Amino acid sequence: MEVAKNWKDYEILDMANGEKLERWGDIILARPDPQIIWTSPSFPEKWKNAHARYQRSNTGGGAWSYQKKVPASWKVHYKDLTFLIKPMGFKHTGLFPEQAVNWDWMIQKIQKAGRPIQVLNLFAYTGGASVACSYAGASVCHVDSSKGMVAWAKENMVASGLEDRPVRYIVDDVVKFVNREIRRGHTYDAIIMDPPSYGRGANGEVWKFEENLPELIEVCSKVLSNKPLFFLINSYTTGISSMVLENLLNLTIAKKHEGKISHGEIGLPMTNSSLILPCGIYGRWEC
Repeated sequence: MEVAKNWKDYEILDMANGEKLERWGDIILARPDPQIIWTSPSFPEKWKNAHARYQRSNTGGGAWSYQKKVPASWKVHYKDLTFLIKPMGFKHTGLFPEQAVNWDWMIQKIQKAGRPIQVLNLFAYTGGASVACSYAGASVCHVDSSKGMVAWAKENMVASGLEDRPVRYIVDDVVKFVNREIRRGHTYDAIIMDPPSYGRGANGEVWKFEENLPELIEVCSKVLSNKPLFFLINSYTTGISSMVLENLLNLTIAKKHEGKISHGEIGLPMTNSSLILPCGIYGRWEC
């Protein structure tokens, strides 16, 4: 497992009873997490410091309960990158801090390439990977079906002082967009995707991970340049092994380009503890 242990503005303070207690800058939040099945907190007193807790409803969904004043948004920093945090519906904050392990990896790959790199970021959400790649010097095409998430990604780019970097922001269904790029003859040196388990495109297109991911990877292989740098797949889909992602890359990208494939889990450490919270999986192809 690769653990995101280089944060200063984020940490897990405790985990128990299906919840994690997190510090985001100066704000402490308690949020549900299905991986936390143990019942004994390590630091019971710390839970009293929570500014807000996301509480699930018995009828589905949930809502934030505020114990202290919380700003509508605030900034956190990861090394030279800056992101806006906003408590959202369905427990989200707009950032997945465990992805820092992938940001570090992408930045290193791009900076060591020694040539201009064009990156395609699909299901790009609020742009964590887009910010990282832009910071590293790449040109980025950021694609997401949510207009609000794309607007948030622009805010993150500005917060990191990268607003003048070459970034295209596209609100569209990713499959339709990639197929248009094939017809246009556009290519990319690196592709990142973080496909949801289930979702809808900008015009109501239905996405199902198990049904649509293999086809999308195959389609994306057609917009890779003749000298690709990397292909990264992130996933939070329950029940899918990281080995599945490696298998998909072996059956598609590795058939057309020589390189190295790896897979694994990503996680977050708990402060003053040996506990690690597993957060997702990845599959990587790299030259």
